[in-house]
Amino acid sequence: MKWEDFRQSDNIEDRRGDSGGGGGMSVPMGGGGGLGIGALIILSIIGYALGIDPRILIGGAQMLNGGGGYTQSAPPQRQAAAARNGAPSDQIGRFVSAILAENEDVWSEVLPAQKGVKFVPSTLVLFNGETRSGCGAAQSAMGPFYCPVDKKIYLDTSFFQEMQQKYGGGGDFAYAYVVAHEMGHHIEDELGVLDKAQQRQEAASSQAEANKWSVGIELMADCLAGVWAANADRKWQILEKGDVEKAVATAQAIGDDKLQQAAGRRVVPDSFTHGSAAQRVQWLQTGLKSGQIDSCNTFGR
Repeated sequence: MKWEDFRQSDNIEDRRGDSGGGGGMSVPMGGGGGLGIGALIILSIIGYALGIDPRILIGGAQMLNGGGGYTQSAPPQRQAAAARNGAPSDQIGRFVSAILAENEDVWSEVLPAQKGVKFVPSTLVLFNGETRSGCGAAQSAMGPFYCPVDKKIYLDTSFFQEMQQKYGGGGDFAYAYVVAHEMGHHIEDELGVLDKAQQRQEAASSQAEANKWSVGIELMADCLAGVWAANADRKWQILEKGDVEKAVATAQAIGDDKLQQAAGRRVVPDSFTHGSAAQRVQWLQTGLKSGQIDSCNTFGR
């Protein structure tokens, strides 16, 4: 993937080195704050005991914790003072900054043109291991995520290593897909989709029904990542041979069914919060082929 010659976004808050040390991709939905480390440990134990990948339980708990909207959690003053704003100078920081800039440039054109909505940039927070977000605790174990309260994307870049080591993914475009997926959540937020999904989750009659809304949100972000890539490639020819295949392989590897199978447990579709491998690939490819936001109706209604 071509990225070295593109501009660097200044909408980066670099907290690396300022926080403690730690993947699917997600957005906390309907929660009232983050989960403590004790809760994370307990959910991990329960997950393996029941045959459910712990990240699915953690995501679901983050999604439902509090049940009545978001609670603002201010970052510790030490972190706020130490955070470095602007494009980083290290290689991985420059890469993330360039991909963020490409997302900004595409969505600033596509969102108004296709939906009549002005694009407002999101800030991307880089951290190591643990930090704070407007949605509560941000930890590496949760994977990258978008917080609708402060409208920031949270990313511990060690997730890229995890993609290589655990999921057989890797490569610049696969990593760019991770950033674009989280930006997709921001686009959902700008369109008002996240608020509507939260309302439907709160009104759900069962956990399985609530999970379906979470799956719809995640698959839409996959599709919007594809929409970004399609438009970026048309504009700058960023894709090189093998790039799409690597992103598809990553999307497939982090499907809820694959994660449950990798844990050696039974696949439980009602527990899915991000979608199956086939669904994630399908919607990423839908966005890639169409380049259109309206093609990303993952709710089927």
